[in-house]
Amino acid sequence: MIKVQKPGLQTTVQDEGRIGYYEIGMPPSGAMDKFAFRCANLLVGNQANAAVLEITYLGPVLEFGKNMKISLTGGDIPPRINGQPVPMWTTLQVQEGDQLSFDFVKGGARVYLAVEGGIAVPLVMGSRSTYTLIGIGGFEGRALAEGDVLHTADMLEKTVPTGTSIDPAYIPAYGKAHEIRVVMGLCSYRLTEESKATFLSTEWTVTPEANRTGYRHRGERLTFVEREQPFGAGSNPSNVTDLGYPIGSIQVPDGVEPIVLLHDAVTGGGYATIATVISADLDRMAQAKTNDKVRFVSVSLQEALAARKEVREKWSKIKEAIKS
Repeated sequence: MIKVQKPGLQTTVQDEGRIGYYEIGMPPSGAMDKFAFRCANLLVGNQANAAVLEITYLGPVLEFGKNMKISLTGGDIPPRINGQPVPMWTTLQVQEGDQLSFDFVKGGARVYLAVEGGIAVPLVMGSRSTYTLIGIGGFEGRALAEGDVLHTADMLEKTVPTGTSIDPAYIPAYGKAHEIRVVMGLCSYRLTEESKATFLSTEWTVTPEANRTGYRHRGERLTFVEREQPFGAGSNPSNVTDLGYPIGSIQVPDGVEPIVLLHDAVTGGGYATIATVISADLDRMAQAKTNDKVRFVSVSLQEALAARKEVREKWSKIKEAIKS
C-alpha cells in the first residue's frame, strides 16, 4: 500500500484515458503527458495502460507500505526518498517505510509516478483515470487527500532491473518557453487576416487558469470578422453553430485569451476553434506552467502526420532499448 502523508497541489490517478465516449460528451481524461506516462510504466515493467499518479506543480509526500520498484518521469520536480535526491527516468527500488517527497518545481509542470503493478482503483467506462469535474474514476473521483491509502494492482508484465533508465537523448528538455505546432482551422476563417498573423506572431503567456480542462494564454486581443448573425444583432462573432472540440483545439471567446482545450475539456460547443495543437505537441503543452511563454507555429496536416510518425518511431526505439 501507499499512504498519502501530504497530497500535493493536485495528485490524481490517471491511465491512457477513457476512450470511445467522446460522442456522448465524455472527455478522455488520462495522463496529460502521454510520453512521460508511458515511460514511467515501461521502467517498472507494467502493462501499457496501468494507472499511475499524475503530480502537478507541488509534489505529495507518500509512504510506501511494502518493498516495490517505482519510477518518476516528466517535469523537473526533483524527488527525494527519505530526504535524499534520487534520479528521474530511472527504475528505483523502495523499501517498506520509505518516504517519497519532492522539491520545488524547476521545469515542466507534471511528474508521473509508476509503481510495480499499477495503482488499484475501479474501472469506470473502461478507464481508471480521474475526471474530477464530475467526480468519476481514479480514487473516489477526486484528487488525493491526506490520509488516503492506495493499493497496488496486478498489471505487472515483466521484471525490470533496478537502475534501468531512459536514454538521455530521448528525455525532453523542460524550459520556460515553448513552440507549439498547430494546424489552423476549423474556424480560422472567422478571424481577420491581421489577427491570424497576430495569433502566430505573439509570444503568449500561460495564465494561472491553466489546468487539465484547458490552458488560457494572455497576449494580444484578436478580432473576428463582423458578419450578419443568425441570432440577431449583438451576437458575438467568436460564436458559431455548435461543433466538436478535438483535444488541443483552440478557442478565443470574444477574441480574448486563447484557450487550448485539453483532456478534461468539454467535447463540443459554440465557440469558433481557430486552430488545433498537433498530437505530437500535446505533451509539450501539458508541461507548460503558469507564466511560461508560448508561441504557436502553423504547420500543414502533412507535417503534423510526419511529426506523429516521428514520435511513434522514437517510442519504438525506447521500448526496444528497455526490452534488451
